[in-house]
Amino acid sequence: MQVMPAFDRKMAETACVGCGQCRVVCPTGAITIKHNIHPVWEALADKNTRVVVQIAPAVRVAVGDHYGLQKGRSVMGKIVNALHKMGFDEVYDTTFSADLTIMEETKEFLNRVEKGENLPLLTSCCPAWVKFITDQYKEYVPNISTCRSPQGMMSAVIKEYFRDPEHAAGKKTVMVSIMPCTAKKAEAIRPNSFTDGEQDTDIVITTTELLRMIDNFGLDFATLDPEACDMPFGFGSGGGVIFGVTGGVTEAVLRRLSPDHSKEAMHEIAECGVRGEEGIKEFTVPYKGMDINVCVASGLANARTVMERVKNGEANYHLIEVMACRRGCIMGGGQPTRSGDRTKAARARGLYNADNTMIIKKSDENPLVLELYEGLLKGKEHHLLHNEFYIKD
Repeated sequence: MQVMPAFDRKMAETACVGCGQCRVVCPTGAITIKHNIHPVWEALADKNTRVVVQIAPAVRVAVGDHYGLQKGRSVMGKIVNALHKMGFDEVYDTTFSADLTIMEETKEFLNRVEKGENLPLLTSCCPAWVKFITDQYKEYVPNISTCRSPQGMMSAVIKEYFRDPEHAAGKKTVMVSIMPCTAKKAEAIRPNSFTDGEQDTDIVITTTELLRMIDNFGLDFATLDPEACDMPFGFGSGGGVIFGVTGGVTEAVLRRLSPDHSKEAMHEIAECGVRGEEGIKEFTVPYKGMDINVCVASGLANARTVMERVKNGEANYHLIEVMACRRGCIMGGGQPTRSGDRTKAARARGLYNADNTMIIKKSDENPLVLELYEGLLKGKEHHLLHNEFYIKD
């Protein structure tokens, strides 16, 4: 017996966006993640291969309770230790490239507002949402931000970094990405996820696959001491951390737009209407004498409602953030299943708590990001951080 689309159609011929929510709600467990664990073990076993890994924000709050730790508690340090013990050469934090995303997306947004072109800007971090637009609302493809997702930016930058023979040290580099999202597997092999003909992200595994790897390796995860990520791509701002919850991307953009770096200003942004687990949130924020109309949605049913309103002229937004999974990446299709209301709330709280403990709140305050712009990225910003197309002619 096979679980497959109706009428013998291939998955690529259906409206599936790869979000994995069918797997989350499947009552029998018949729908499962396509595992990519074996290629990771093979890469780790090759002495001539440097294996680099990035960890998405939402992963850190969905691992601990599997090992008897508090629900929603950030265990990023323990994850880093576990990955080092498995043999990963470099362990980086995707919050770093989330900061890059905000730097680029904010600049793009302001440019579009100034020119009055391709508005509303549609965020591009969620690959399932991007596929939803490219499949079902093709007329709005020009509105999608050209920015690569944080996964895409991180992988492109790291591959570029190790193209330098001095950094490469004669080794091949394999880029592994640990994501809460099944759609990231498809994103990694899209034609626009290649740079100079080379695939940026070689292997994507989900949080669920990470748990299996930890168990297979025989680690007592709960007793591991926390370790820091490696440098120079192992540090992000609080704005990067909250990417994992619905509204997080928008909140990080609003922080970037604010000239005020004070705690009071950050609190005011958090209270503007961007937070909360409602499926559709609408609010207006003032910016340099104009009102910016914002919509934040999670769940594709809500996304369709928003897009139909835009299409019919019933709503006028400047910025739309959508995550295909309700409540954002914390409830992604690759996260551990059987998550009730307490778990959902705890994961969101865990990311906000992690943000609270970060010294740096804004992407433009991250010294490593600013240094990257003056170094490796100089003159290569568009080449490494942006998509040239979403639908190839």
